[in-house]
Amino acid sequence: MDIHQEDNCIFCKIARKEAPSVPVYEDDHVVAFMDIAPVTRGHTLVIPKKHYATLDTMSAEDMARIGSVLPRIAKAVILGCDTKDFNIMQNNGKRAGQVVFHVHYHIIPRYPTEGALFGKQRVIPRLKLTKEEYGAMQASIKSHL
Repeated sequence: MDIHQEDNCIFCKIARKEAPSVPVYEDDHVVAFMDIAPVTRGHTLVIPKKHYATLDTMSAEDMARIGSVLPRIAKAVILGCDTKDFNIMQNNGKRAGQVVFHVHYHIIPRYPTEGALFGKQRVIPRLKLTKEEYGAMQASIKSHL
């Protein structure tokens, strides 16, 4: 990732405290803050301080750092929002719905007054694959590990 893009990244600016945010957690490698356009009350974002555009470009060390605090932050969000249900979302690329190209996890509290998942906003169709299609996909994925 070119440094110019990092300099212009709003999440990098938040991590460097050059842009305003409503922080809920910070350590040497991770920052969590309230989403500026929340899906629900308490919607929180968790980011690595180091710039990575997508998850597949992250170092194992930084992924482990986020993974080690994500459950704790999620627990604090749901307790702080007095709910038990929540979504963890992470999008990679424009077609996947990523808007800010800096890896981030959404912790989205869910409330009893809401419908399941995201209500009737969008139904995601499910595929039915044959054993052969599963096998071919498995082999292709495993060949890249």
